[in-house]
Amino acid sequence: MLDTQRPPENAVVLFDGGELTNWKKLDGSPAVWEVADGIMTCTEGNIISDETFTDACVHVEFRVPDTEDTGNSGVYIQGRYEIQVIADDVPDLPGLKACGAIYDEHAPLVKADGPRMAWQSFDIIFRAPRMDDAGEVAEQARTTVLHNGVVIHNNVSIAGPTGGHMDENVAEPGPLLLQDHGHQPVSYRNVWMVHLPEEGSEEYEPR
Repeated sequence: MLDTQRPPENAVVLFDGGELTNWKKLDGSPAVWEVADGIMTCTEGNIISDETFTDACVHVEFRVPDTEDTGNSGVYIQGRYEIQVIADDVPDLPGLKACGAIYDEHAPLVKADGPRMAWQSFDIIFRAPRMDDAGEVAEQARTTVLHNGVVIHNNVSIAGPTGGHMDENVAEPGPLLLQDHGHQPVSYRNVWMVHLPEEGSEEYEPR
């Protein structure tokens, strides 16, 4: 079983096993996923975090149920770019839809997913799109993803919002979206993020 990773001091904790006070439905009403034993389980619709972000490092831990269902869900960065969550034993599943895929755009470099009921993790380093003076995309979104500590995407470019996205306002900050795909429920725990500056500084204060 994966050991729960402790958030760094500068992290924004989105779910620490308590109430869903930092989450809501897409329509703004309170999130109503089941919460028990420090775990939230998708039971009624997609949910989004109150916290929004541009560049960020996001940590999510998830578990796929031990059923005959595929256990399909997804982690949407800014509510727009899906990293697929699905069981490792779905037959004939193409790489673009495998667990850890940037859905229908980039297959994982390697297969790093664990078995059903094992806790797994995504660590996602996300660079938001850069816009030009006319408000057009000058540089596409980019991401590096570690799945269970293994690099599965290496600074890949994402052409645009993936299927099932919340909106297409790529110039704006967005929330973390956890998907209820209507399949047997996937569970999540220990969800946090760190805001990242757009670029480094010439000077730093001593720590």
